Amino acid sequence: MMSKGAKSFTFYILMILVFGSLMYLIAKEGETYQIDGALNSISEKPTDLLSGFDTFKKLVLHHTESPLGILLLQIITILIIARACGWLFQKMGQPTVIGEIVAGILLGPSVLGNLLPEVSSFLFRPESLANINILSQFGLILFMYAIGMELDLMEVKKKLRETLLISHASIVIPFFLGMLVAYFMYESYSYKFTPFLSFALFIGISMSITAFPVLARIIQEKGLTRSHLGTVSLASAANGDITAWCLLAVVVAVAQAGNMLSATYNILFSVLYVLIMFFAVRPFFAMIGNIYHNKEVVNKGMVAFIFLFLILSSFLTEVLGLHVLFGAFIAGVVMPSNLKFRKIMSEKVEDISLTLLLPLFFVSTGLRTEIGLLNTPQLWGTCLAIILVAIVGKFGGALFSARFVGESWKNSLYIGALMNTRGLMELIVLTIGYEMQILPPAIFVMLVLMTLVTTFMTTPLISFIDFCYRTREKIIENKKAGTVSGVFKVLLSFGRAGNGQIMLDVAHQMFSKGKNHLEITALHLTVGSDVNPLHADNFEEVSFGPILYGAKKLGIPLITRYEVSNNAGQDICDIVNEEGYDFLLVGAGISMSDAPDDVAANKYRATFYNRYFKKLNAPESWFYPGGLLKDKTKMFIEQTNCPVGVFVNRGFVKATNVLVTLTNVEDLFLLEYVHRLVKATHGSVGIVSNPPNSEEESVMTESIQKFIFETKHATLLPEKKLSGDILAKFNFMLISYPTWNILCETRKDALQKMPSTLILNKASK
Repeated sequence: MMSKGAKSFTFYILMILVFGSLMYLIAKEGETYQIDGALNSISEKPTDLLSGFDTFKKLVLHHTESPLGILLLQIITILIIARACGWLFQKMGQPTVIGEIVAGILLGPSVLGNLLPEVSSFLFRPESLANINILSQFGLILFMYAIGMELDLMEVKKKLRETLLISHASIVIPFFLGMLVAYFMYESYSYKFTPFLSFALFIGISMSITAFPVLARIIQEKGLTRSHLGTVSLASAANGDITAWCLLAVVVAVAQAGNMLSATYNILFSVLYVLIMFFAVRPFFAMIGNIYHNKEVVNKGMVAFIFLFLILSSFLTEVLGLHVLFGAFIAGVVMPSNLKFRKIMSEKVEDISLTLLLPLFFVSTGLRTEIGLLNTPQLWGTCLAIILVAIVGKFGGALFSARFVGESWKNSLYIGALMNTRGLMELIVLTIGYEMQILPPAIFVMLVLMTLVTTFMTTPLISFIDFCYRTREKIIENKKAGTVSGVFKVLLSFGRAGNGQIMLDVAHQMFSKGKNHLEITALHLTVGSDVNPLHADNFEEVSFGPILYGAKKLGIPLITRYEVSNNAGQDICDIVNEEGYDFLLVGAGISMSDAPDDVAANKYRATFYNRYFKKLNAPESWFYPGGLLKDKTKMFIEQTNCPVGVFVNRGFVKATNVLVTLTNVEDLFLLEYVHRLVKATHGSVGIVSNPPNSEEESVMTESIQKFIFETKHATLLPEKKLSGDILAKFNFMLISYPTWNILCETRKDALQKMPSTLILNKASK
């Protein structure tokens, strides 16, 4: 009797044969009804493989050159170049937005158009750019909506008295200087049909804008979000952003109307629109935010309603002559103040707008930026003058106003540097002026270069201010003070939330003998400086939840520290060295984990490497799918000034049965750690000793016997080498870093059965 599988297979074959034959008969019968034109068309079809390939090439070229094909090819090219440039500038310590702006210029006439004109004319043919522009404009609408949601009006209101002078001085002073520059440039550089007022207002607003998103992410990356400097800077930038965008709306209205008198009705209706949005729409959304505040209840209907509202707001400001982006910005500002609601909506908007649509805007801007237009010393001199005026106005205005309201010189310099960054927000303003034919191409190029310079200089300028004010003597004094008072400072750096609680148990068991003098700081880093501050708060809350619960259960104080980083490993080393920690406890990379998902990822990576690249002798470290898999043990041990413990979690609960491996005299420092551990856990210890020679054997034997006598619960195992059976008998292992490296080479199979392990190393410096 046939099995069920055989029956299914037989039925499948019969079905294919029967219906395939019937379809063939239908096709042959249908050919008898073809008209002459169809017959002629068939006769022109290829008759052999060579002519068939020619036809295939023509079809491929035809589909590539179609509007959809060109658009998709443009998007692919733009995303690849934008991500590559963003990554490069991120490695240089710059915001990714700088790299994306540069990517636009590289793909524009300034670089690609000069080096490969045929490629440029094929890829960015003029008639195809309309599609890119429309998509980029829609990306800007979503971006401005997200920016509006990032602004916390309550925080702005709280800091209004402190920040009003700073934010408005950093707008009014550069605005005035911009209009002054426009006065001298108008006759030589403006379009002849452009009114002076429109030209001067756009130059002024381009000098006074601040890139709130870039500023927020720099503050976040520097770990200043909750500091006085961070809150004042963020509130000043937020206050300035609201003022600047309202001012831009007035400038656009005046520019479109031609003069202030003609723009009166535009401005009046705009004021009415803003009042309705804040005093009627905002309370309505506040009610919605209290009801719809989690992903379960924010359904597609609610999302569709929010997007409809966004588009409607943008449409109204467009028809009122204020520009579509002002409506998107205000729509974001009036969203419910409930942070959970804003996080949900920003998640739905940001990924598509930031990663897909905004790079299209950068390239559309780059295609307009033809640096070759600045072809005389006079034009370059004018460009330099614009850059200097922009820096003096914005940096100087923020600096001296901050100092006037009582900020220290250091904080004032910080605020000036942060407020001087312009980034994407400036490009939006410039694009509006360019499309309205107020800013001619040469001036547009100068202002784009000014945008790049003022944004690029922010991070180096902040680092320079830090360098000037850094007091290493104070750090040394603090470290000495900690040593004298008996405080033992441990930095516990964890990645996954669940590991934090387990590592806290390890630290508590390792150092609990002096817990009254133990200070543990739990550090969690989110990789990527483009993390939205709204999401960062949520990441922090989720990440520290388990470890705070563990600290409460153990009854020990815990300092939590959250930062955003582009290079987590290096930043951890810098924190340890600069702030005088006595011990660094970090988790091992995923490559050492025995969690099922991690094992599967490592297995796939190893198979991929062995199958394709091992024969080429390529370093295995190249073939990690991301930084999360990389083992940073070597970096931590070689670059930190204090002892380091790298923890490998294999279901750790309590170190009640500890294994210690000693291979030379240098490993004897482990006995001190084991002594403290056993006192805390009242556990037992097994020691494997494998000295390299008789001289070291005598020294090690004496130290081990002394340790066994003092500990009472320790034994010297007869085995000289570790095996899987020995490792399986223990629930915790202490091992030195050099010995670990040896075992990884000689006992790789045995280590598959190892218990939870702490890889220790003495201070390297």
